[in-house]
Amino acid sequence: MLESKTISLLPFMEAGRIEAGCDEAGRGPLAGPVFAAAVILPPDFHHPLLNDSKKMTARERDILREVIEREAEAWAVEAVSPEEIDTLNILWASVTGMQRAVMKLSREPDFLLIDGNRFRPFGRYGFSSYATVVHGDATYASIAAASVLAKTYRDEEMTRLAAQFPEYGWDRNFGYPTREHIRAIREYGYTVHHRRSFHPKELEPTLF
Repeated sequence: MLESKTISLLPFMEAGRIEAGCDEAGRGPLAGPVFAAAVILPPDFHHPLLNDSKKMTARERDILREVIEREAEAWAVEAVSPEEIDTLNILWASVTGMQRAVMKLSREPDFLLIDGNRFRPFGRYGFSSYATVVHGDATYASIAAASVLAKTYRDEEMTRLAAQFPEYGWDRNFGYPTREHIRAIREYGYTVHHRRSFHPKELEPTLF
């Protein structure tokens, strides 16, 4: 039985405006794409499980993914490859992913709510058309919904890749620098899905 929670997320920043919440998943892993999502929710949307995806169980995220995809006014998910991450750096790769997700929405938002503290104008969205919100995924429902989609789609992709590269345990660590993952890199080397610009201390050569 799912645990009952009391979570208070804001439905919007400004009433009457079409707002899209944007978030990403996978900034910290050593392997795999970073995924970004954009979601426009109905102004009266509410679900008792909706929260920052990191504070939810995998089962709760799966439940919410179905609800969001069914009830959102518009949603989109975008992946940014390891090659692009290495070229752009992970911050701007994440921003690029959110921008692409916004451009894929079936409905054009008036305003963007961005999780975090960095973004940049693009297309018709200038500085007055978006707001960055630190801990936005624990503040606004639309950002929380975007975090759920980004996280579930990324976990699904890493599980798929794990079947091709079982040595790295990506179905368990999802590309993050766990002991298991570091040990596998030492033994088997990097794959085409690893981010070459990421240099964890555990893999740095030592003098002794």
